[in-house]
Amino acid sequence: MAHSVWQAYLSLISFFAAVIGLYVLYNVKSKPGEELDDADHTLFALSFAYWVVHCMAVGAQSMVSPDWEIVALSLKFTAVFSYLLTFCSAMSLPLHRISIRQNQTEP
Repeated sequence: MAHSVWQAYLSLISFFAAVIGLYVLYNVKSKPGEELDDADHTLFALSFAYWVVHCMAVGAQSMVSPDWEIVALSLKFTAVFSYLLTFCSAMSLPLHRISIRQNQTEP
């Protein structure tokens, strides 16, 4: 299946955005009242890291020869699994915050 050019550019842009997100997460100091707890920090880092892996796997699929079936299949599985892990990490962020709020309101 041939991908369109805009999809490749969008994947490239999102790759760099995820790398910038990881850089900001680890190198920029937050304000005193806006610090993330360890679980939020880890979930953000996992989301960005899994998305970097996904973009790399999608980009590598276009460079691999169709004759290398095993490599192409492993890249497809890597892209699917990293996409699902990114989705799970992103969905865990609000769920974690909801559970923290519920624990704070309970006596």
